[in-house]
Amino acid sequence: MSTTTFARTRVAFVAIAVAAGLTLGGGAPAFAAPKTYANCTEVQKSWSGGIAKKGVTVNKVTKSNGTVEKRKLKGTVKTDTALYNANAKLDRDKDGIACEKS
Repeated sequence: MSTTTFARTRVAFVAIAVAAGLTLGGGAPAFAAPKTYANCTEVQKSWSGGIAKKGVTVNKVTKSNGTVEKRKLKGTVKTDTALYNANAKLDRDKDGIACEKS
């Protein structure tokens, strides 16, 4: 077998191995989806202050007279936009914090 034929055979073998690896799941690792919680009680077992979108630093509380008051976040707040988005249904006042303490 000549050197050129050997090199071509080796390149073909490597190409087949790479293609098989990608086809059979040997590619890039998949990331787990963010956890979805059933209710705020479940969220607060892990994060007592709720789950906030990145960049949210205050809790906006609407008072009975309609005015909005900004309050400091309480408890342990997890800041994670993907986790917030997965649990956005738990953010009743739509201020960017799900299951916050006011």
